Amino acid sequence: MKILRTTSRSARAVIEALESRRAASDPAITKAVARIVAGVKSGGDSTLLRYAAKFDGYTSQSPLQISPDEMRAAWEATPRRLQAALKTAAKNIRAFAQRQLPRSWSFSPVKGLTTGQQVRALDSVACYVPSGRYPLPSTMLMTVIPAQVAGVRRIVVVSPRPAQETLAAASLLGVTEFYRIGGAQAIAALAYGTASVPRVAKIVGPGNAYVTAAKEAVAFDCGIDMLAGPTEIVVTSESGKAVNIASDLIAQAEHDPDALAIFITSNATLAEEVSAEVKFRARANPIAAQSIRAHGLIIVTRSVTESRELTNRLAAEHLTVDSESDLAWVQNAGSVFIGRWSPQPMGDYISGPNHTLPTGGLARVRGGLSVLDFVKLITVQQYTAAGLQSLGPAAIALAEAEGLHGHAEAIRARGVR
Repeated sequence: MKILRTTSRSARAVIEALESRRAASDPAITKAVARIVAGVKSGGDSTLLRYAAKFDGYTSQSPLQISPDEMRAAWEATPRRLQAALKTAAKNIRAFAQRQLPRSWSFSPVKGLTTGQQVRALDSVACYVPSGRYPLPSTMLMTVIPAQVAGVRRIVVVSPRPAQETLAAASLLGVTEFYRIGGAQAIAALAYGTASVPRVAKIVGPGNAYVTAAKEAVAFDCGIDMLAGPTEIVVTSESGKAVNIASDLIAQAEHDPDALAIFITSNATLAEEVSAEVKFRARANPIAAQSIRAHGLIIVTRSVTESRELTNRLAAEHLTVDSESDLAWVQNAGSVFIGRWSPQPMGDYISGPNHTLPTGGLARVRGGLSVLDFVKLITVQQYTAAGLQSLGPAAIALAEAEGLHGHAEAIRARGVR
């Protein structure tokens, strides 16, 4: 890995570029996606199936909608060891989502006024499960389970060429509406609806550049979770073991040749050890090696304080720190892993917190996918006559200050002066 010292002249430009990174929009992809989305929106099933045949290998011999029997057969054909792992992961993800679920409540801030909130699930959501370089049954679990916990009535799953493992996970979760479509055409169908694929209220889940561009294109017509870019890892450590740090960097780098892997430390000796360990381990992992060559970086800072400040500036998707006390300074991160016994892949599969996380610095403004993405909060307010008499004059004063006399009259009409 390249080693950059913050004392060097070139450091500032590199760090500023990292800090302002975004998933670059390829004009050719944006143009192609716009054409696909518009085509499916206007052409419905015929256009959807044409694109599905072209990009997803769809044929009329395979029904567009996957039957429960096909999912069940995939589950029964799954080795017991993997069945057990899927059940363990599902249990932990569900327990975490249940703890996240907000509650309805009400209280009286003053006599005569009751305010509160009601929690309501979205009517329908779609979970996009990629099936490109790797099968991703874990993404099925991470997207469907929070929706189930939230109480979403209609949960749709789409995946082009879904692997047996993905079908098995769908069976485990009791998925009933699963379509073998993907890419921009699937996003368009979900956002606008076709005869075969009724529209949904929101689309969640990661995907490639075409999926991300399509989600952006439909975002004003259909809810989305976030625009995801290549995966990211930052490890900020002064005393970690080089083998642990390097293995986590490699693990995230193997997702994608565009993945970002960064180690931040003020310990120059540890920096050299990690660099050597990464070089050794990348030999057996071609995708990780490609990613590390292109985007891997070790930043040696002047102090622990500078390391912490830089870590927050980068706002990484995944962050590993040395100890629980480090949480006090962490402000921006999608998900945090503490100490040598917390490898990041455990969060990808088993721990419970969602692995669909903000990238490209978006961790500055939001967290990862959660049960909160599948509910809406409806606020409630109720006055008694006495409460309105007490607070109404203040509201009238504010309405008149804004020149909204109808607002003031609506209050006066109820006897308030």
